[in-house]
Amino acid sequence: MDEEKKPETNGDSNIALNSDSLIMMRNIWKTYQMGTETLHALRDVSFDVKKGEYLAIIGPSGSGKSTLMNLIGCLDSPTRGQYWINNNQVAEMTDDELAQIRNKEIGFVFQTFNLLARATALHNVELPLIYAGISASERHEKAQAALASVELGDRVTHRPNELSGGQRQRVAIARALVNHPSILLADEPTGALDSKTSVEIMSLFERLHAEGNTIIIVTHEHEVAERAHRVITIRDGEIEKDERIK
Repeated sequence: MDEEKKPETNGDSNIALNSDSLIMMRNIWKTYQMGTETLHALRDVSFDVKKGEYLAIIGPSGSGKSTLMNLIGCLDSPTRGQYWINNNQVAEMTDDELAQIRNKEIGFVFQTFNLLARATALHNVELPLIYAGISASERHEKAQAALASVELGDRVTHRPNELSGGQRQRVAIARALVNHPSILLADEPTGALDSKTSVEIMSLFERLHAEGNTIIIVTHEHEVAERAHRVITIRDGEIEKDERIK
């Protein structure tokens, strides 16, 4: 039996890994204790994401979608259940290994861009490479290529206050892509943009997916979710629907 197919055990179930899946979540629960009340933010959530998929996770405020995004991004850990990324079990990783996953395997795109205000577009995109210990010359080259890939090759010296909202989000996407991550994970990527700019950013995601990137978008907007190829609907901490739409 291949090593990646070998069943893993969490004490109450045997789960065989699927080598075709980039992400595997099995029986995921996230529970918070609020005084005497127990709040289940996620309840027994299981799904896979294959390499090259374009997935949207949608749900209303309080549905659990942001909690799920934090687990996918290794920003938080489940109360129960198992999570594999690239056939590595997240629960068995050290803090340093998790930091490596967040830096190299997952490219984050946030609603509020999260750019350094005083830094140029080039320097903002270089940040993950600095953390990865890449040399200055290689950083410049990779960051310039990433900015060119989002059509901002002529804006490398501009600071965020010199860019439009759409351009700032493109810088954030370039930063997310610069390490060639396994997954591009976007949290409400059009939430701070007007409708015309939102369409432009979603068109960019479609092009990036066509180029082979695995994309997961977390949103409450149906117009955004419908641009993806698969939609998981979360309600009250559970998967209500998981449907392929393209």
